[in-house]
Amino acid sequence: MHPFASYVLRSYYRATGWNEDNLYANLTRSSNAILDFSVPRGLHLSISKAPNGLFNTSYSMNAMPSLNGSVGYIFTSCNLDVKSSGSVRFKDMVERFKVYDQPRRPEGKEEEWFAGERADTRDYLLYGRLYLPTGRLDALYSTRLSPTLQALVAAISDPRSPLSSEKRSRGDNVSNIMFSLQHDIGKWCSEYTYSAEDGMLGVRILHNFGRLRNPTEPPEDLTSPPGTRPKRVDEEEATGGGLKGRVSAGAEFYISAKERSAGVSTGIRFTTLPDATPPSFQSPQPSSSSPLAQSSRSPPSQPPTTITALFNPMMGHISTAYAARVSRDLSMCSRFDFNVYSYDSEWTMGAEWWMRRAASKHEDELEPSLIPPEQPPVPVLQAESLDILSDIHGVVKARISTNNNVSLMWEGRLKQMLVSLGFVSDLSSRSKPIKAIGLELSYFSAG
Repeated sequence: MHPFASYVLRSYYRATGWNEDNLYANLTRSSNAILDFSVPRGLHLSISKAPNGLFNTSYSMNAMPSLNGSVGYIFTSCNLDVKSSGSVRFKDMVERFKVYDQPRRPEGKEEEWFAGERADTRDYLLYGRLYLPTGRLDALYSTRLSPTLQALVAAISDPRSPLSSEKRSRGDNVSNIMFSLQHDIGKWCSEYTYSAEDGMLGVRILHNFGRLRNPTEPPEDLTSPPGTRPKRVDEEEATGGGLKGRVSAGAEFYISAKERSAGVSTGIRFTTLPDATPPSFQSPQPSSSSPLAQSSRSPPSQPPTTITALFNPMMGHISTAYAARVSRDLSMCSRFDFNVYSYDSEWTMGAEWWMRRAASKHEDELEPSLIPPEQPPVPVLQAESLDILSDIHGVVKARISTNNNVSLMWEGRLKQMLVSLGFVSDLSSRSKPIKAIGLELSYFSAG
């Protein structure tokens, strides 16, 4: 389950039109959502409040295995539509498998003029969290420098961390500050980072092949039956019954002056095109002869699929993953990791299953990412009502790997609270088969 701070940060990105998915760091995001989910440890409670669209507070406490807590504050320059835990779209709070829509060049907000002078200001977000009783402090500052340029500054101070005494004995500074500059033009996205603690400089680049749609072009007609809609500009002809999609490739390079070391990695991703006629729901009921009703009953033209491959030549590490939605509510993923130097390997498999009430047996949920921003999601209904219409009340995630680790987690909504419950098991251990078990409860309100 996303922490409240992450939910607010993503709401800020959506409000300012920034696409966080078009980054090399998120190249394997779809497969990671199924295979690398985090199981709660112990008992974790969090309560958050958004008194208005600009200011948010969050309080959390870990009751087991040790007692500790934190207090966080978030302030933004723009009004955010932050929902409560009882009304927020459930899928917005869960890291999940998803085929992301084609990247577009970010657009800046409209210019505001007063007395012949520009009156609009830069958008920004301020976040801070203090952990008790350790005294650790986290901070984040994000600002939009231009429509295609975003800057981030992240800082951490952890005076009582386990590594503090060791680092002090070596004369190292336990605090750190990181600077990041992201440049996104849709087809290309680059990121430049600097870490003060180890003097590390990094560069990440991602390129999306194929011609991307210009935001000024007319949107697709979502109500057109398959076969009658205009062809997407980045869509290729079907070949031999294979998948149609787009390819993205990228690389990163980093060098540390303090450690006198460097590293490099490359990656490639194939993802199918989001279906032009996304599934809809049954309220209100369209007439059986309407194009919307016909498209809602037609299956996707191809299974949503993402295939990725990563290679780190200096470490000799290769990772390949295949993820697909095999049915409306079931997505599965398989990943193989191999080291060409040590010949160590690991095979990981996982799945996520969305739980719905029986009343929505023949209903589907509309993905907002499949809808062009120039059109409203649905003629008369808002996106946050989709969970109610589709009756999604939880998701079950499971993974197993050749290292004998098994993880199982359920995430759902009970009344007005979001709940996560899971455990991690080691099948090779008879003395301690359960490595970790935990429960997380989250409640937040708005306005």
